[in-house]
Amino acid sequence: MAERRKFAKKYCKYSAMKIDNIDYKNLDLLKISMSERGKIMPRRLTGTSKRYQEQVELAIKRARHMALVPYIVNTKNIVGAAYSK
Repeated sequence: MAERRKFAKKYCKYSAMKIDNIDYKNLDLLKISMSERGKIMPRRLTGTSKRYQEQVELAIKRARHMALVPYIVNTKNIVGAAYSK
């Protein structure tokens, strides 16, 4: 017998916000799809749709290249999120 779900259904937060494009300069949007160590979270965890996940990945990679988001986070001194100012 199948059990009921014990967790909420995942939905794409970007389509709920009705965003057309995700820009690498908007760190508030990017932090939705990043872990506290600065890694890109997969779709299965965030619930992001394929279209927005591809845009998020490209934007995070561009933000890392422009030094807005670090590539590596020092795990000994983690106080807040990796993308905080």
